[in-house]
Amino acid sequence: MSDNIKGNPEELGTVKISDDVVSIISGLAATEVKGVAGMSGGIAGGIAELLGRKNQSKGVKVTIGEKQVNIDLYVVMEYGVKIPDVAWEIQEKVKKAVETMTGLNVIEVNIHVQGVTMDKAEDEEVEEK
Repeated sequence: MSDNIKGNPEELGTVKISDDVVSIISGLAATEVKGVAGMSGGIAGGIAELLGRKNQSKGVKVTIGEKQVNIDLYVVMEYGVKIPDVAWEIQEKVKKAVETMTGLNVIEVNIHVQGVTMDKAEDEEVEEK
């Protein structure tokens, strides 16, 4: 291909990806991993949920540089899982999702395990009572 057909991204302008976009991608990818009960959003995330607003970027902190990104995930694991194995799978899935969708180079995916919860089915039964 010649440069005229392919185009040069610098000639067209720049693409800026919001921290929130990377946070949402990361949070969704992390919660798809078996063994992750949810994301830990702290006080602000809990208040948003009480007000009926689902925060897709809850439990995710993102630092974006020029072409790279660092991601910190605050997760709650299901009881009985092998935490290091689940954490490794989260890192792999989040890195792949973010790099594929944004083109940014993921430098780090740090996992912070904030808690362990019992099986989701048991939690739902408790909430119904």
